[in-house]
Amino acid sequence: MRVLLARQDGIGEVLLAGPAVRAVAERADEVVLLCGPRGRAAADLLPGVGHVIEWRAPWIDPDHVPVERAAVDALVRRLRGFDKALILTSFHQSPLPLALLLRLAGTPWIGGIGAEDPGSLLDLRHRPDTDVPEPLRMLALAEDAGFPSPADTRLRVRGPLPDTDHLTGGPGYVVVHPGTSVPARAWPPRRCADAVRLLRAAGRRVVVTGHGDEKELTALVAAEDGLDLGGRTSLPELASVLAAASAVVACNTGPAHLAAAVGTPVVSLFAPTVPAARWAPFGVPLALLGDQRAPCKDSRARECPVDGHPCLSSVTADEVAAAVEIVASVEEGDAR
Repeated sequence: MRVLLARQDGIGEVLLAGPAVRAVAERADEVVLLCGPRGRAAADLLPGVGHVIEWRAPWIDPDHVPVERAAVDALVRRLRGFDKALILTSFHQSPLPLALLLRLAGTPWIGGIGAEDPGSLLDLRHRPDTDVPEPLRMLALAEDAGFPSPADTRLRVRGPLPDTDHLTGGPGYVVVHPGTSVPARAWPPRRCADAVRLLRAAGRRVVVTGHGDEKELTALVAAEDGLDLGGRTSLPELASVLAAASAVVACNTGPAHLAAAVGTPVVSLFAPTVPAARWAPFGVPLALLGDQRAPCKDSRARECPVDGHPCLSSVTADEVAAAVEIVASVEEGDAR
């Protein structure tokens, strides 16, 4: 049986699909993952994925993507030959545009999550419980489709990961990842820098990570007290750096989920623009910081709609440093 799974948004969302992918892989002959360019690097890290199809969906990608007949026709050709397809979407996304293309490709059985009437586009319309963690939400669709959950439902990445000791100086540090893809989810950079300083003063080695476009940010945050790795790691290398950390400090962004996928505790600075019950790092020791009742709650805002960004600016560096000591003690206790 050849099965297509689709998760077409970012790194974090693709990583959260990992347990569902493993569930399907246990019973399928081949699993192919359809993803967008924003999630491709994460797709390559997922255990159970045999092949990846990359396509930028106009109904998923946050940037303006033109709808071009030739590109759609080419995708339909690539989608031929699957026995089943599962469309993994967030609560605000519809599975129906892709389901239509899969029907045009001749897919005989399609499952998806959605509230709208699918007509003849879906054979299975799963309706999840409210505020279920996103990995379990996707797992529930797989279960309804006949793929029982794996014994271990935590996030995972494919190993072995590259050796990054030459970048970090060896394990036992704290990672601070200040960047986010959405400004409304960011902790103020000066607070990040203060946290690095406090952690260093407490005797912690601190590694600051970030994308190549975030080098100015990581340099500011690392300053004289942290090791700046901004722009110096691929996603597999970043996974390795996070795996060797005692704790990771991050906002609601892909690397927070990558930390969970390598089993590292997370101090999550979480803006309530989406529900933490669904989107907080899953399956690892967690300290959740930030005002979850702020006015921006459930707004899905990309830019903060409230002056002063109070949901996260109210979190102090002292609170973050204290939370690191709590979650890191779990990791370090397990290592002894």
